[in-house]
Amino acid sequence: MADLFPDLVVNGEVVPRRLVAAEAQHHPAPKGKPGRAWRNAANAVAMRTLLLQEARRRGLRPDPAEVGPGRFETEDEALIREVLEAAVTTATPTEAEVRAEWQRDPGRFRSPPLWEVSHILCACDPRDEAARTAAHARAADLAQRAVADPGGFPRLAAAHSDCGSKTAGGALGQLGPGDTVPEFEAALRPLGEGEITPAPVLTRHGWHVIRLDALAEGAMLPFETVRPKIAEAMEKAAWARAAKTFVAQLVASAEITGADIGSAKADE
Repeated sequence: MADLFPDLVVNGEVVPRRLVAAEAQHHPAPKGKPGRAWRNAANAVAMRTLLLQEARRRGLRPDPAEVGPGRFETEDEALIREVLEAAVTTATPTEAEVRAEWQRDPGRFRSPPLWEVSHILCACDPRDEAARTAAHARAADLAQRAVADPGGFPRLAAAHSDCGSKTAGGALGQLGPGDTVPEFEAALRPLGEGEITPAPVLTRHGWHVIRLDALAEGAMLPFETVRPKIAEAMEKAAWARAAKTFVAQLVASAEITGADIGSAKADE
């Protein structure tokens, strides 16, 4: 890499290559393009260096915050947070602005839906290729039979499912978002009432044939209920825009060699 890429220099400060090399581990490169990881790492390190330089210019001192039980920011992380907190300010959205955002599409704000669901499970360990293949063949046959005879779904579940719900004809009762594993929920969401997944769905438990027995769409929430969340989202979006502008100004006024921050070519 030393022959391919020049030293990274940010406003006259030469950044040790070991820092770029360490950062490059977090930037996987496509096959045949090993230089991309180094370029992206150099950009990331250059940006971090710019922010740390700005923190020093402002005379900031690191005060690491706790980011988890017993885990604290590094001093560099604390300085970057502090310089952004000092430099980036945004106005709280007004009541009229929050209401206008809600009125733009009130249908976005609903209570969670409820699904009444039945399934047939062909259990397997997905990491076991032979077991996964065999369970898939069994599930595919059951899915075909279920789609051909929707009314016979409870009998199929009772006879063939590996889930304890077989005693109830495969019925899982009412489920809401987050009540099932992500793959199951993703397959469930597009279904209409009475529809059955035409192909088996793989989760960590095995292959599922899923039927949506009933759907209760979430009710539209009134403005008063969702106002705090809308205001918070608007504040975060405004802060992100302001932070992007601040960083762009730092880049525009900096002298940098060995990186191409802001260049579209960095991610090609």
